[in-house]
Amino acid sequence: MRWTNSLIPTLKEDPQDAEVVSHKLMIRAALVRKLFSGAYSYLPLGLKVLQKVSNIIRLEMNSEGAQEVLLPAMHPPELWKKTGRYELLGAVLIKFKDRHNKEIVLGPTHEEIITDLVANNIKSYKDLPLILYQIQTKFRDEPRPRFGVMRTSEFIMKDAYSFDRDVESMEASYKKMYDAYCRIFERCGLPYIPVEADPGMMGGSISHEFMVPSEAGEDEIVVCQKCKYAASVHIAACKTTPNSKASKSEKKLPIAEVETPGISTIEKISEFLKVEPAKLVKTLIYKADDKIVALLVRGDFEANETKLKNYLKCNALELADEKTIQEATFAPVGFSGPAGLKNVRIVADDSIKDLVNFVTGANKKDAHLINVNTGRDFETKEFADLRTVTKEDKCPACGKAIDIKRAIEVGHTFKLGTKYSEVLGAKILEQDGKTVPAIMGCYGIGVTRIIPTLIETSNDKDGIIWPMSIAPYRIMIVALNVAGKKVKDLSEEVYKDLTEAGYEVLFDDRDISAGIKFKDADLIGIPIQIIIGEKNAKKDVVEIKKRIDRSVVEVKSKDAVTHLKQLIK
Repeated sequence: MRWTNSLIPTLKEDPQDAEVVSHKLMIRAALVRKLFSGAYSYLPLGLKVLQKVSNIIRLEMNSEGAQEVLLPAMHPPELWKKTGRYELLGAVLIKFKDRHNKEIVLGPTHEEIITDLVANNIKSYKDLPLILYQIQTKFRDEPRPRFGVMRTSEFIMKDAYSFDRDVESMEASYKKMYDAYCRIFERCGLPYIPVEADPGMMGGSISHEFMVPSEAGEDEIVVCQKCKYAASVHIAACKTTPNSKASKSEKKLPIAEVETPGISTIEKISEFLKVEPAKLVKTLIYKADDKIVALLVRGDFEANETKLKNYLKCNALELADEKTIQEATFAPVGFSGPAGLKNVRIVADDSIKDLVNFVTGANKKDAHLINVNTGRDFETKEFADLRTVTKEDKCPACGKAIDIKRAIEVGHTFKLGTKYSEVLGAKILEQDGKTVPAIMGCYGIGVTRIIPTLIETSNDKDGIIWPMSIAPYRIMIVALNVAGKKVKDLSEEVYKDLTEAGYEVLFDDRDISAGIKFKDADLIGIPIQIIIGEKNAKKDVVEIKKRIDRSVVEVKSKDAVTHLKQLIK
């Protein structure tokens, strides 16, 4: 493709609203353009990358026996209501009414739709196992679209769904998809890490996220420095209590109330009472499916709402509002405590199980209690791991040190079980004549997210560094001074040889300065640059430059194809 025939409007400056490297480079390198917040147009270079990512996904899905389908983006709300996710997703769902006043939901995901399809077309165990997948546009009313195409309201996903007759067969399907995901991300050049994860609103049991470490990531993962343990911070187990100030042998002192006028935060209470945060206990009031729950966690730790929600087995969990807190504790926000709480379920993190003489709110404005002790001053038999892991924690698998890293999620696999098949009637007739729900798995990849994630992990001060597998073009001819006959003729000859040999080539045939051409070549990041200048053209010589390390070799133009075959191989 000739540059002069292409739409490649590169930019010198970063867009003002861009926060991360990938957003800046995708705009500057003419991959995308913003239509409005949360919606982007893909330009030719960006679309070529997107198509290559999709092709890799298709090849790996097909190799595992998955079959491609294409499901509607418009959904009837009735299916979503049957599974309860119409209310659960709430504001995330984009809805509208057609001319017949019929409500329609734009699909943020397709579990309900695929299950309904299978329910109406698969009836016997002989039709299983079955894995169906699609590459489809999804819609979510994101409260805060950000980071370019990383988090948008309209995006492309690959979602696959497996249907099996028993758990053993489902495990085999799950492994197929898990292994395929590893190959997909390897081929796309991503330094991914599979981690244990929370199924969240998808439901089911075990799930894995495929994460790429990056400072631009919105998630955090825990990775052991010694063994292979890796997990999302949302579920990473806290097996120890680092630097605990608890002591079973410490004498229990009499409980006492102290005035703390206008002081409600852990930091200020710690300073005011001259007590370390580890001897303070936060009492957090939650609404769990409209029931009030008090969570106790040590002052130097953070509550983990994912763990709490899973422990309580509730559908919805949120911090209580000021009015609810006032009604439950008779005190304003910041002064809640477990002592004296009535008609409130109290659950506690393991970090306070052996804590002695700690400080809590007094359930009274401008007051706290000191020397509070579990069992004497309040009762709870519910202790669990309900806090977020810290860098000081040890690996729950081997006991060694851990790292906590920011990361970008590019894929997620779920063992759904029968959550959807039971409700939506995806049942099969077994050999013994019994009808049972199919056991499902779900497997998602953020197709449009792979591109910015790769750029976040593969760039330098001059631009993008593409791997061969998903680069928009593998080779770029940089013709310097195309007005000169020798340069023009040699460039045309090399371009012809390469295209006839089957290579994807971008030919920069613009009549502009060499400096601009070099900057654009590095910006858009094509893996191999063939540089043709006047001096070398006279000798029928070209320079072959690798973008990744900027190494350069000179070869005769007639040997360019042969040399590139070895280089690309």
